[in-house]
Amino acid sequence: MGLEKRWISAFVIITVVAVTGLFWQHQPPTTNFNEANTINFADVAWLLTASCLVLLMTPGLSFFYGGMVGKKNVISTMLKSFICLGVISLLWVTVGFSLSFGSPIGINLNGTYYGIIGNPLDFAFFDQVELLPHKALGSSIPFILFALFQMKFAVITPAIITGALAERIRFISFLLFICLFTVCIYAPLCHMIWHPHGLLGSYFGVKDFAGGTVVHMSAGFAALAGVIVLGKRKNSEHIPTNIPFVLLGTGLLWFGWFGFNAGSALAANATAAMAFATTTIASASAMMTWVFFDRLNGRKVSALGACIGAVVGLVVITPSAGYITIPQSIFFGFIGAIVSNKMVYWKKLKQIDDTLDVFACHGVGGIMGMILTAIFAQGENASLLHGGWSVFGHHMMALVLVSAFTFGGAYLLFKLTNLIIPIRVTEESEDLGLDLSQHGEKF
Repeated sequence: MGLEKRWISAFVIITVVAVTGLFWQHQPPTTNFNEANTINFADVAWLLTASCLVLLMTPGLSFFYGGMVGKKNVISTMLKSFICLGVISLLWVTVGFSLSFGSPIGINLNGTYYGIIGNPLDFAFFDQVELLPHKALGSSIPFILFALFQMKFAVITPAIITGALAERIRFISFLLFICLFTVCIYAPLCHMIWHPHGLLGSYFGVKDFAGGTVVHMSAGFAALAGVIVLGKRKNSEHIPTNIPFVLLGTGLLWFGWFGFNAGSALAANATAAMAFATTTIASASAMMTWVFFDRLNGRKVSALGACIGAVVGLVVITPSAGYITIPQSIFFGFIGAIVSNKMVYWKKLKQIDDTLDVFACHGVGGIMGMILTAIFAQGENASLLHGGWSVFGHHMMALVLVSAFTFGGAYLLFKLTNLIIPIRVTEESEDLGLDLSQHGEKF
């Protein structure tokens, strides 16, 4: 299939989606919704704000990644993150939200039914996703607001993967992969952990307040699979092009992360306030730990290191932001930064050429967050320190399952994508730089 035919096919798919939405038959209303008078306007105001904050994280990620790559690949790297706002938003409306939060399709264990994925027809084209609150999914806010808030999480997850694949992946192949990833990996994982009857959240008792497992582990392991399939760049040595871009991106990410974590309380309440506090303190702790740890290991204090440390702290605190205390959040940032720092400079990981160390920061950060959550989290179905030995054991089992599922699934999807459209650019395109060869633009 020639290049022109590939793009024609992609345009035809967009056209079909656009037209199908006009004629989609609505299902009869269900009894799963509360009355309009149950809406809490303070919760609505906060979730609208939080949704905006989480959306801002994706452009922030574009600047964060764009400043770290070589000058010939700044625009292509930034666009791959930014384009997720378009691609995944449409995919989420058509089928992604339904696969994530539709009626459970799964298995029966000990007489109880646990979901692995949602029914794709329940909320297709946002059918029934309207103004009334859903009884089980955001009972004090309009269902449409819950769906849009969750959409921003779905958008940024594949965007995170782009940093590992920078400077060598074909753009149209990337578009195909992120669609497959969202449908086949993100949606089932989201359903299993965040749906009230999901297998990992309900049966295993996995605690993931805001996406340490659903977002960061899935993106981290997909990144690891991607770099293995793609192979190393021809020239893996480069100097970051624009450190101020990295600083700007870090600031936007940190700012947006308050919506990411505090918004996951789904209400304007004390849990949101605590998540807000633990988020910023863990990031501050990780940033300072990273800087000092670099110096202790003979490296200079750098703006790049401070930025990476801050983001690692945000990743590590994500699964437990609403479950722990402020002093514990300092420890989360401290230990997460040390472990990720060691992984960033681990020679064996460097050999596979994860361009922007996505696995070392997001994958390992998500793993550390999940382990620490299983040890320290308070509240219902408590953690190891609060007598929850079985909860800790289930978390470790889930950690293995999620790692295998996300890495193995992503590896197969990259292989499938490569069969349909070769995923690596030509040597000539890589030498020229993806900005010019893929997009005809120059930084």
